[in-house]
Amino acid sequence: MGSRSLLPLLLATLGALCYHKAYGISVKTDNQNVTAKEFQEAMLSCKYAAGKDTIPRVEWKKLTTQDISFVYYKGDLVGDLKGRAEMIDSSIRIRNVTRKDTAKYRCEVSAPTERGQNLAEATISLTVLVASAAPSCEVPSSAMSGTVVELRCKENEGSPASEYKWYRNGVALLENTGTGSAKTGNLSYTMNKKTGTLLFNTVSKRDTGEYYCEASNGVGLPQKCSVKRMQVDDLNISGIVAAVVVVALVMALCGLGVFYAQKKGYFSKESSSSGKKSSDYKYTPGEKDFKHTKSFVI
Repeated sequence: MGSRSLLPLLLATLGALCYHKAYGISVKTDNQNVTAKEFQEAMLSCKYAAGKDTIPRVEWKKLTTQDISFVYYKGDLVGDLKGRAEMIDSSIRIRNVTRKDTAKYRCEVSAPTERGQNLAEATISLTVLVASAAPSCEVPSSAMSGTVVELRCKENEGSPASEYKWYRNGVALLENTGTGSAKTGNLSYTMNKKTGTLLFNTVSKRDTGEYYCEASNGVGLPQKCSVKRMQVDDLNISGIVAAVVVVALVMALCGLGVFYAQKKGYFSKESSSSGKKSSDYKYTPGEKDFKHTKSFVI
């Protein structure tokens, strides 16, 4: 009785296993991290295996930090990929990729079952490589020795982000590995290849020269900005002292002139004469005023 009662249960279990196998779906990809240069093509691989008599539905979605959107839905390519991509089985081949295509893409394969929807998926990351553009450089045309001077270099087109190198008179400036600082002779500076800054803590006359920056990210050829000259001059102490002396002499002469004029009474005579003129003035009534007074008295 025990063996006979176990037989139906065993058959039911085997049937259930066969049932799930028939309706089971598995999805895989040949490459989870795809890279392609801009304006070339990229293949997003998606392969699935489904049970017998299963008609699965394939959908593709683009995942960004802002939203999730369909790129393949109900048997058609939609959105940004429409017109420049094609389906090869369940995979997508994108022609003429752009930097906007950089994102994660999810291949979803689903099929209805008696127990609900059976779903399997695979996610592929697409990175579009963009060559560095010509950077913009900020180089002061003049500087005083002993001051802090910073040169800047930046470009925002490259993907991955560019690294930077500075040149003076056509020779690359040295960089110590790890610290990003270098010192050669009397030239002392800090160069940051990530941010593109070249910092002179105490610039000297020997730093005078023609500077330019080069940006590169391993995609395409390095790009550089136009050459700009920086002139460093020493502080002219003797000229500053001479100017101060001249100003002091002029102020002293002006003060002596005012003192001499006051001593001679030039300022007092002018004020007294003007006061005398105003006090000596007497009002003389005219003929019209006289007539008016006469008529008033009458």
